[in-house]
Amino acid sequence: MKTQTKNSATKTDPNKMKSTNVLDEKKVYSEKDLVQFKIVIMEKLNEAMQDNELLKNTLTRAGENGTEDTSPSFKSMEDGSDSEAKEETARLSQRQDKFIRNLQDALVRIENKTYGICNVTGKLIPKERLLSVPHTTLSIGAKLKQQFN
Repeated sequence: MKTQTKNSATKTDPNKMKSTNVLDEKKVYSEKDLVQFKIVIMEKLNEAMQDNELLKNTLTRAGENGTEDTSPSFKSMEDGSDSEAKEETARLSQRQDKFIRNLQDALVRIENKTYGICNVTGKLIPKERLLSVPHTTLSIGAKLKQQFN
């Protein structure tokens, strides 16, 4: 009888062999997790929109007194740096626009219950990654493969 017990102890029951990795077991994040992600995204979205508004105001020089045309004409060297600064601000504003769109897309994925699923592997992206980069659609492994290919 001891040999039967020993043999049955060494056999593994497939029902008892659950993965220790919780992400492998789940197909989607819970409602509680999605609410947490939505809060993080909304905070980042509000901050990004405020930053973008400041950038756009800088570009249009909103709130200035309009003394630009009264400056001496011998400042031609400064005109180039002024132009370069405007171009850099415009690039930052475009980048911020893209970030805002990505955050808004993430909110749509939350509503569709597809948030946090890697576009490449189809598995859940770790929660830690989503909290730090809430607009991501790729797991770390998929992102690294994309960068090296």
